[in-house]
Amino acid sequence: MNVVLRPSLPEDIDWLVELRADVLRTDLQRLGRYDEHRVRDRMRQGFRSEWTRVIVEGNGNVGSISTRPEGSVRWIEHFYLERGRQGAGIGGNVLRSVLAEPWGGATRLNVLQGSPARRLYERHGFVTDIEDDVDVFMTLSPSR
Repeated sequence: MNVVLRPSLPEDIDWLVELRADVLRTDLQRLGRYDEHRVRDRMRQGFRSEWTRVIVEGNGNVGSISTRPEGSVRWIEHFYLERGRQGAGIGGNVLRSVLAEPWGGATRLNVLQGSPARRLYERHGFVTDIEDDVDVFMTLSPSR
């Protein structure tokens, strides 16, 4: 598996917006929360190219991951893989790589209720902090 992370560029935004909409559609529809405009707007509003990397497999872009610092916490956000690439170990490799980067504080993220991605995060040591009908917030303590 030849997977690398490259820095994102401002011009990646259109592709990333569509990736997010496609990847989240099933879970958001199941939760009764899918809105084709909002799912795209949230990515546009939250995108910062300096925090985002594009996941490249071979010669093609297949996903993204952002790491946003907030005080002593590192947030993992916008971690998406094309649906056809999910389940092949790419996400685990990317997550291990990001978690191995120097960071002195906790790492947090949120995942949608019922998403299979939750199992990936649990395998990597994330524990649930709080959850509601839509979101599950998880933390990996710095001691892990």
